[in-house]
Amino acid sequence: MKHATLAVVLVFLLLSCGTKKRTTNTKKASSQVVKSNKSGKDHTKYPMPEDSGKFIRYSTSSIEEYLVTYSEIAQFEMKAYGIPASITLAQGILESGYGMGALTLKTNNHFGIKCHNSWDGEFENHDDDEKGECFRKYNHPMYSFRDHSIFLSSRARYASLFDLRRDDYKGWAKGLKKAGYATDNKYPQKLISFIERYQLYKYDMEVLSQGYLVQAEPKKYNYKKHVVQKGDTLYSISRTYFISVDELMKLNDMNSSNLSVGQELRIKSERVK
Repeated sequence: MKHATLAVVLVFLLLSCGTKKRTTNTKKASSQVVKSNKSGKDHTKYPMPEDSGKFIRYSTSSIEEYLVTYSEIAQFEMKAYGIPASITLAQGILESGYGMGALTLKTNNHFGIKCHNSWDGEFENHDDDEKGECFRKYNHPMYSFRDHSIFLSSRARYASLFDLRRDDYKGWAKGLKKAGYATDNKYPQKLISFIERYQLYKYDMEVLSQGYLVQAEPKKYNYKKHVVQKGDTLYSISRTYFISVDELMKLNDMNSSNLSVGQELRIKSERVK
């Protein structure tokens, strides 16, 4: 980890150049606090570097270099948000082509996160599942890693992931697919393959051995009502509200997928902040 730490320090120094704050993304990278279950001390998330607002292109030439550059950042995010570093790194490697994918080189977007309705930052159109889809754009990769953490931790559809153990990378990989993060049926296997081939789980163990736990938050959500219309299916409703079919059935105490017109379904919406 000495080489990794030195590399990340150098990255921080390079990315910290400039003093003008972002006008679009800074609010998404605000500082929060987590606690260690051993020491009881507060541990502030690593400070997001200020930048000049100018896009700078970063790239890594191999998976090994990717890990040297970003493993400590993924560990910081794990301490702050509770997402296993192994999962963050595996997703980054897969989604960004270890930093060399066409989209990533244009946007510093390491996780293939699309704009969605809530995004008010910079963006880039890129062909993916459909032609010319809108993807989030960042001035440097650290904002992408932070946005990935916020994206997963703030959406109801991913809430069940945070009930899993932080060393259960297989459960997280399968849970991401189940929650609809990716359409590729082999997405979990691909993440698990990267984690086991490059022993990414060791980054999780390092964080957990230090006694870090994400500060528990009450699981409070907004709920809305959906009245079943002709042609509705559990799958179509789940896609509309970004919630898994299993969670939809559990929330409404359903034993089968049968629906009737006029039936009212309870829908879990965004987490209450």
